Amino acid sequence: MLETNCFKDDTIRVPIRVPELNSEELESFLEFLYNGILPLEKLEKHVHPLSIASKIYEIPYLQEFCQCYMLNSLNASNVLDVLETSQACSNTALKEIALDFIFNNAEAVVLSDKYEALAAKNPQLCMQITREFFMNAKNEKFSPARVMGFQKKIGFSEKSISDFQASNVEEEMGNNQGSFASHM
Repeated sequence: MLETNCFKDDTIRVPIRVPELNSEELESFLEFLYNGILPLEKLEKHVHPLSIASKIYEIPYLQEFCQCYMLNSLNASNVLDVLETSQACSNTALKEIALDFIFNNAEAVVLSDKYEALAAKNPQLCMQITREFFMNAKNEKFSPARVMGFQKKIGFSEKSISDFQASNVEEEMGNNQGSFASHM
């Protein structure tokens, strides 16, 4: 963009437009380009748009810088932003880490207001999260102790589980006998 002849001529003034960034983000972007680093407060505030801009303008060092920050600060309140950024930047490694984090912290992430907002603006990404969750859950081995821990967490006692299973079996047998008798 800056190598064209119109930028080499001092008499011609052509504005450079960077529609991906607002003025604060652009200032941080330029500061990084000049200094090779950003103060932590600017990085925290603008890491996601800077990461996207680094992909668009092919600035690998800024991409790595932003990715490093996102990985080191990953938590339940920012993982969805990291996931969106990873998708926008086609960063599969970062996306896999974010999806894995969501899987391991599903309750805190999926039951949040941020997840509802994401579902409204990016339903495909939420569908991908759901698929990833089910694939991981399907492939994960559950020990009896882990299953019991989960059951207790959701309020089932051993007795109520047994009662539930017994009543379910009785219902199915009753339904099967009724349907068998009606076919005779």
